[in-house]
Amino acid sequence: MQHLNHLSKSQQESVLALINAAHDFDGTPPIAEHVLLHLRHGGDKSDSHIVFENGNQVIAYAHLDTTDLVAGPSVEAVVHPNHRGKGLGSLILNEAIKVCGDKTRIWSHGDLPAAKAIASSLKLERLWSNLLMSKSLGQIQSVTSKYPIRTFIPDLDNQAFLSLNNKVFANYPDQGGWSEDDLRVRLNEAWFEKEGFFIAEDKGELIGFCWTKIHGAHTHSHSDQDDDHGHDALGEIYVLAVNPDYKEQGMGRDLTITGLNYLKYQGLNNVMLYVGVENKPAFNLYKSLGFNEFGSDVMYRVKS
Repeated sequence: MQHLNHLSKSQQESVLALINAAHDFDGTPPIAEHVLLHLRHGGDKSDSHIVFENGNQVIAYAHLDTTDLVAGPSVEAVVHPNHRGKGLGSLILNEAIKVCGDKTRIWSHGDLPAAKAIASSLKLERLWSNLLMSKSLGQIQSVTSKYPIRTFIPDLDNQAFLSLNNKVFANYPDQGGWSEDDLRVRLNEAWFEKEGFFIAEDKGELIGFCWTKIHGAHTHSHSDQDDDHGHDALGEIYVLAVNPDYKEQGMGRDLTITGLNYLKYQGLNNVMLYVGVENKPAFNLYKSLGFNEFGSDVMYRVKS
């Protein structure tokens, strides 16, 4: 087992293969998207990694982010499905806790039974969770917004988006505090389509946005290097936000419906999203639009 500041190219490829294998086996991604983005693009210089290798294959991995000096370091870990039941999960998390200290926070994506068992054995405290919600895409719905809604224009809208995003998600470290570089990484991802990124304006000021994402096969052509996803495309309401000054005017509903209509026009049948358990207004909005819960991501921490 090694604690590394940087992964070699072969280790990076092996970690990505491990993540894909766990995703296919569990039906849920074991590592958050923003971490996966860093891994795909060579890693973040402020992060570190714990790897457990068998031959030339990484069979257990933990990602360590120690940048949040207030909330504490965060850890995400995954064990290859073929090597589970041998104590590797507990082993690698214990090592991560040794490195990160007694303020360590640990993500469990999908809230899987095995992860619950490991958390119990390590006497971790359950902090909070994000709900996963989904629905079938039905008929196109009408948008009645009194504010114009248009598609996002990269570069032109970057700063206005970042300003509102970081204001609305100030208390959400995974979504708030984005820099221009954080946004550009996402805009340059293969899945990004500006046609599926909607913003609402009032007299030229950006007051809300709905950013959609499409997972898997899609109607547009992929490059020859793309993986065969082996499943139908799935839409996602990736990020939704409304300026607090415009709440209770139906803006969140109109933006969400705009995103859902776009995904339906792409020929998709299903859509999913994540919402904080404590975010009752957003949860109620999505329930009213026909979304239902189907899972959750949990944050644990080391008990003080």
